[in-house]
Amino acid sequence: MSSPEATDASPAPRLLAIGDIHGSFASLEALLASVCPQSGDRIITLGDYVDRGPRSKEVLDWLIDQESRGVVLPLRGNHEIMMLDARAGSHFLRQWLSCGGQQVLASFGVDRLEEIPGRYWEFLERTRSCHVEGDYFFVHANAVPDLPLDEQPDYMLFWEFIGEPRPHKSGKTMICGHSSQKSGLPLAFPHAVCIDTFAHGGGWLTCLEVSSSSGRYWQANEQGETREGFLPYWRGSRREAGRVLTP
Repeated sequence: MSSPEATDASPAPRLLAIGDIHGSFASLEALLASVCPQSGDRIITLGDYVDRGPRSKEVLDWLIDQESRGVVLPLRGNHEIMMLDARAGSHFLRQWLSCGGQQVLASFGVDRLEEIPGRYWEFLERTRSCHVEGDYFFVHANAVPDLPLDEQPDYMLFWEFIGEPRPHKSGKTMICGHSSQKSGLPLAFPHAVCIDTFAHGGGWLTCLEVSSSSGRYWQANEQGETREGFLPYWRGSRREAGRVLTP
């Protein structure tokens, strides 16, 4: 009898989400080394790539490269909006500079917005406001629970903090950033998860494995430290809040 053919043991592609990076490229590098993205994995980044942290240019370079490979789907955050608006005049420019724009210029080694090459502006302009996939939707900040996802106002998608959100009418789970969790732990409800864990301010950068049934997430900081954990609420499970495994 002939032996059976070998089966393909390669892992299933994963859907991953990464929270607010804010120029924290050292955290991003350490996070990716921990997550080890494989061929077929897709990453949804939740916006706020620029400002405050020291290496916005390198973050944008990575995003542009990975988007071109079909790996990253980038959403827009309020800091991308402020950077884009800064081209409109002195009022908007001053607002952006006061919110971290100076660090962006320094990361490019320039003094003026006009000196930032066009490909970076083109990238910022094509970032998305929302993404829906399976039982989940992804936004930077928040969503009005009683409005369809294609009718959400900009102030909610980009600016509104999460608080204690009500379930969205679609029944889908919201994955968002924007509301900095200074505890360093994701904020998890049965119907919503916020993974902005204050990367730029001494906290952690978080990657959530959305396609997993475990609620697993990885974290890294600017010192290159990494750790893993599991959400307290995920797909009907309930655990102790903030269970973190530190290697």
